[in-house]
Amino acid sequence: MPEATSLDVLVAGGGYVGLSLAVAVKKAAPHLAVEVVDGAPEHAWKKEERASAIVAAARNLLDVLGVWSEIAVEAEPIRRMVITDSRTADPVRPVFLTFDDTGSDEDGQPFAHMIPNRAMIGSLLRQADALGIPVRWSTSATDFKTGQHSTQVSLSDGSEVGTRLLVACDGARSKLRDMAGIKTVRFDYGQSGIVTTVEHERPHDGTAEEHFLPAGPFATLPLTGNRSSLVWSERTEDAKRLVDGDDLVFEEELERRFGHKLGSLKVVGGRRAFPLGLTLARAFVAPRFALAGDAAHGIHPISGQGLNLGFKDVAALAETIVEADRLGLDIGALSVLERYETWRRFDTVRMGITTDVLNRLFSNDVTPLRVLRDVGLGLVDRLPGLKSYFIRQAKGTAGSGHPRMLVGRRI
Repeated sequence: MPEATSLDVLVAGGGYVGLSLAVAVKKAAPHLAVEVVDGAPEHAWKKEERASAIVAAARNLLDVLGVWSEIAVEAEPIRRMVITDSRTADPVRPVFLTFDDTGSDEDGQPFAHMIPNRAMIGSLLRQADALGIPVRWSTSATDFKTGQHSTQVSLSDGSEVGTRLLVACDGARSKLRDMAGIKTVRFDYGQSGIVTTVEHERPHDGTAEEHFLPAGPFATLPLTGNRSSLVWSERTEDAKRLVDGDDLVFEEELERRFGHKLGSLKVVGGRRAFPLGLTLARAFVAPRFALAGDAAHGIHPISGQGLNLGFKDVAALAETIVEADRLGLDIGALSVLERYETWRRFDTVRMGITTDVLNRLFSNDVTPLRVLRDVGLGLVDRLPGLKSYFIRQAKGTAGSGHPRMLVGRRI
């Protein structure tokens, strides 16, 4: 068996959350030994076709990490958000709520951008390489034993790693979370999110739309050029039928929901469906162990905040690690890691509850509820102060006490 490596931080998961955390820690504390392992093949991320909405706070973090200027070339600003509530067959979809350029932040930037996931991961990998962070692909953590001063992690290639802190960024079905004995609160919505990309005849002008339909929200999000990313929620059995079925049927059903306002449509990306549910870890930390990203929380995409919650985890955990190291504290000690859990737990639970309530309120065709929610949307649209509050919350920078990177400051 190869000799065990000794690390300060081992990150299990080479997605945007895991890579961002590794880069954030190494950039602020170059003397710390940081490594990333991921069970996926080395170039699997290049096949990623999805895109994500990045709010202002996450953009600040990516800027501090030194990757935003590269990513920005492929980013499309969201300058307007339109919300409607209707049935699929309705000939007219009344607009109940709009957010426009009044949502731009103080430096004139839009409150959010759409970014291809492939561009984001590629840029983070290049930054990791520049900082000397090893990224080991086709290698996953299969077991670990926590000791007083370090954790011994067994890897799928037969090697062992000793680390002061193991961070699980291995997704919503995290095996490391289960190994750590951390329980979850979990609900299955009976919905799946269909994700694809379309080209359209006319420009979207930076407008994102969310149509609340009885089966779930149908969101169109602007990409560069005359393209949009779709996040289409359907009942699981219907989503499977649409994804596995005939191309013509899929495009016809898509057109019924998308409408004709942007001219003719053409599907230009693969189509995939992902089960939707709510997953919240009952704890975010254990001795020499922390959860981040989807391993800590999985929420409904109705608010577009899933990835942004992960970036908030990165900012809070990196700052916790670096500040503890500067004070000469043990970065894997439970007393240190509890600061991270305290920092993130309330916000995560609040967002999980909010998305759960919104999905249950809008994913139905019950007339009294339709009237109630439409009146509520209309009131928000007519109250500029309340609308501005929701925009600040969506940006992720409202209030005080945020980790430094979320407001554009180095650790």
